[in-house]
Amino acid sequence: MDEHDVDCSAVMADVYLLLDNECDDAVRSRLQSHLDECGPCLEHFGMEEKIKRLLSRKCAGERAPEHLRERLSIELRRQVTIRRVTPPQ
Repeated sequence: MDEHDVDCSAVMADVYLLLDNECDDAVRSRLQSHLDECGPCLEHFGMEEKIKRLLSRKCAGERAPEHLRERLSIELRRQVTIRRVTPPQ
């Protein structure tokens, strides 16, 4: 991915905050600015947005228990985080 002020993996880890309107204006602005500049992240965001809308329609507004939502949020962040490993020299 291209060079940005914000790392793509950090944006993808927070993309659900934006989708769920669970972030403050500063975070929203940072994420939106990155998405406006980064095609791959914008494409990923678009796919996640479509999945969220589909789930919302199919679940008819049902809400998961809070403890489950927290566990899923942690797991999603863990899955999205990209670790860079420096090879030994």
